[in-house]
Order: sequence, then structure tokens, then C-alpha cells
Amino acid sequence: VQLQASGGGLVQPGGCLRLSCAASGRTFSRSTTAWFRQVSGQEREFVAGLRWSDNNKFYANSVKGRFTISRDSAQNTVHLQMNSLKPEDTAVYYCSATPRGLIASEIRRDANYDYWGPGTQVTVSS
Repeated sequence: VQLQASGGGLVQPGGCLRLSCAASGRTFSRSTTAWFRQVSGQEREFVAGLRWSDNNKFYANSVKGRFTISRDSAQNTVHLQMNSLKPEDTAVYYCSATPRGLIASEIRRDANYDYWGPGTQVTVSS
């Protein structure tokens, strides 16, 4: 399975970006996909996750109400719509996936994901 993320870039505070993660080699149909982010020198942190079997979505408290994770089954793609961006959202964003349907207590842990994309930089700055 290969994951390819796109859509990062530079945006002003209050702006928006949409990240996309396309998978090849396997469909997401029973999987869990998620976005994590990492700032240099810090641990990778969970941002949002989606369980494909029931379309259940999970968010970090820091992005709840601003970010939306969604899926496109036909394109085997996951999107992360990021609105009202803040400077503290600046990070490298990674998409991840596992063929397992993770439960709520598992979905926020990066160790539970088997596949990772190469990351895309998001910079929020004026």
C-alpha cells in the first residue's frame, strides 16, 4: 500500500487548506485512516481519524470544529479540510492507514497504523 498526501502549503492565519491522501494497492473499505502532524523536535500528534466501516470520525480537541475529515470511496481518498487555521497548526502532516477498524481508544495512537505517507508541510503565517 502506498499513500500519497497533497495539498499542503503556506496560508495566512484564519485561512484554509485541504489535504488529500490517495491510496494505491489497497482499498480503504474496512480500514481506518488518520492524519497526524509533527513539529520538528516534538512528538507526532493525532489530528483526525476516520473508520471506514461506519464512517465514524474522531478529532483532536485542538482541531475540533475547525477541521473535517472525509472520504471519497470512488477515489479511495481521504481529505482533511482545515479551516480557521492558526500558527500553531504549522507542522508536517502525515496520512496513515491500517486495514483494521480501530476502536476509539486505539485510533489516536500512531503505533496502530501500518502505512504512512511521506508528509506534506503546512505553514500558517502572516
